[in-house]
Amino acid sequence: MQKDFEGQVALVTGASRGIGYQIAKQLGARGAHVIALARTVGGLEDLDDEIKSAGGQTTLVPLDLMDFDALDRLGAAIFERWKKLDILVGNAGMLGVLSPVGHISPKDFEKVMAVNVTANWRLIRSLDPLLRQSDAGRAVFLTSTQADTCTAFWGLQSTSKAAVEAMARTWANESLKTSLKINLVDPGPTRTGLRAKAMPGEIPENLPAPSVVAEDILELVKPDVLETGKLYDRLSGEWISP
Repeated sequence: MQKDFEGQVALVTGASRGIGYQIAKQLGARGAHVIALARTVGGLEDLDDEIKSAGGQTTLVPLDLMDFDALDRLGAAIFERWKKLDILVGNAGMLGVLSPVGHISPKDFEKVMAVNVTANWRLIRSLDPLLRQSDAGRAVFLTSTQADTCTAFWGLQSTSKAAVEAMARTWANESLKTSLKINLVDPGPTRTGLRAKAMPGEIPENLPAPSVVAEDILELVKPDVLETGKLYDRLSGEWISP
C-alpha cells in the first residue's frame, strides 16, 4: 500500500467503528501515526491490531467526547509529543431521537448538541494551534444532508449538523491567511450501525461499505487539497460552496 501519509500525525474521532474506524485504519496503513479517539475500548484495540499488522502506529485515546476537560488536555499532550498535528477528522456523532421538535426532551437535545457541536468546538480550541504548526494542516468534519433539507422529525440532526457546518466554515474564514484548510464532507448513506438505527427498513447490502467511503474522505486531507470552507458531496463528487 502507498505510504502517502508518511510522517503525518492524524487524529480521528469516533475511531472504534464505522467510517471513523476505516479512516483511522487506512491512515495508519498509509504511513500516518493515528491518534484514535473513541469510547469503545474493544473497538480501539481491534483497530490498533489492524494498523500494527499493516506496519503502522497508533495512540489510543479511550475518551467520551462529553469529557470536555479531557479534550482541552489533549492538545497539550499532542504538543508535548509531536509539536504539531497534520490531520483532524471530526467523524464522531450522535443521531439522537427522531421526533417532532416540540417533543424532544431537554436531556436528548443537550446530549446531541454536546457530542455533535460542543465537542467539536472544544477540539478546535485545543487543536487549532497544532494544526497551524503543520506545513499543510487539514481538518474535515462529517456532516449530513439533514443540515440543509431539515426533514421532518430529524430536528436533532438538522440543528446539530447545521451548527457544525457554520462553525467549520467560520473557522476556515479565520484561517485564510494560513496553510490550514478546513472542509466538510457529506458521506451519503453508508452501511453503518448509525444508519441502520435511523433507517431500519433499508437493505444494508445496497449501501457502500465504510471502507469505500473512508477511501474517498482521505482524499480531502491530502496536502494538495486547496479548497477551504466548502462541503464535499461524496455522492456527486462535487465541492459545494456556501
